[in-house]
Amino acid sequence: MASKDLTILVGTTKGAFLVDGGKDRSGWTVRGPFCDGWPINHVIGDAATGTIWAGGGGDWHGAGVWRSGDGGETWEVARLSKGQMDEWAANDADFAAMIGWTEEALPFEGVFSQIWSLGQAGDTLLAGTKPANLLASKDGGKTWERLEGLTNHPSSGSWSPGAAGLVLHTILSDPADPKKLWIGISAAGVFASEDGGQSWERRNRLSNAESCAHHDHPAAPRDGETGHCVHNMMRAPGTEDVLYQQNHHGVWRSANGGRSWDDITEGLPSTFGFPIRVHPHDPDTLWTLPLNGDSAGRFPPGAAAAVWRSRDAGRSWQPMRAGLPQTGCFFTVLRQAMAGDARAPAGVYFGTNSGSVFASLDEGDTWQEVARHLPTILAVEVLDRG
Repeated sequence: MASKDLTILVGTTKGAFLVDGGKDRSGWTVRGPFCDGWPINHVIGDAATGTIWAGGGGDWHGAGVWRSGDGGETWEVARLSKGQMDEWAANDADFAAMIGWTEEALPFEGVFSQIWSLGQAGDTLLAGTKPANLLASKDGGKTWERLEGLTNHPSSGSWSPGAAGLVLHTILSDPADPKKLWIGISAAGVFASEDGGQSWERRNRLSNAESCAHHDHPAAPRDGETGHCVHNMMRAPGTEDVLYQQNHHGVWRSANGGRSWDDITEGLPSTFGFPIRVHPHDPDTLWTLPLNGDSAGRFPPGAAAAVWRSRDAGRSWQPMRAGLPQTGCFFTVLRQAMAGDARAPAGVYFGTNSGSVFASLDEGDTWQEVARHLPTILAVEVLDRG
């Protein structure tokens, strides 16, 4: 069995899976499913301790965050809201006995139904929910509090759900200053905090609104702002607070922490896609995976898969196809399903709704399928202890 120095963390509709690749990123083996088969929307790990967290749930299970302190061998869950199974168990003693259920008070009953995203800001663990709230834990995920500054933001009454609901799907922090946070909400846009989440500023302004062409699409930029349906966002390495986002309607770059955004979609085959990834050491190198459109099937254009890479901050783009299916490819790669490691050359990884995990160990030049036949993949991250 491969060493577990590098593990791809995979969230699926039927639990969390761990794909181990070892020090040389080869000999991949799959472990799982974990988390009692819950839908898992996001999995992250802490390289310093090896701790893994998995967030998910839904209408049946309610919301919760699972935690493993031993590399995935054992797991425990902090349940945060109830689901339909609680109602069934409360009214059926045999069913309650079958699933080992006992009555308990949960802290966020009726507030949200799922954990959608996880993140770390210094020693604080953060979680985004559906509907959109931001939670914080100071004890490694055992107990949680809601950051009311976001919940009570003056714009909250105007937030509109995307197709997946009103989800807080992206959580970013500045490694040098954990009080600096950014989040993405579909479809309310980008928000930033300079005080650890106590107060928030909405940051969706276009850098040059006058030059933005009008689009009829409801997710398109308008009224001087990017489309509010941000799909995924990453902070680039360095001290400049460079951000990139894949929006429902284009790819965008901000050189000032989201205070203004530039459209860098030109050169891509589509304005639509879900994930985006930034190089761990080079703020000008990024990858995205365009799909053919929100109402055209949401698969790679021409049914030929390609990860598109830019080496110049989005001024130009090149398709990376070697090793990816070029005929009859109809998979979708969802918003949290692309990740990377910080090695040299950097590894890039993505998972598909058809259950495959692809890896590139040469920054996108070539690809290999390292896992297949998993359930629908919702999220991919990397835990690298090498």
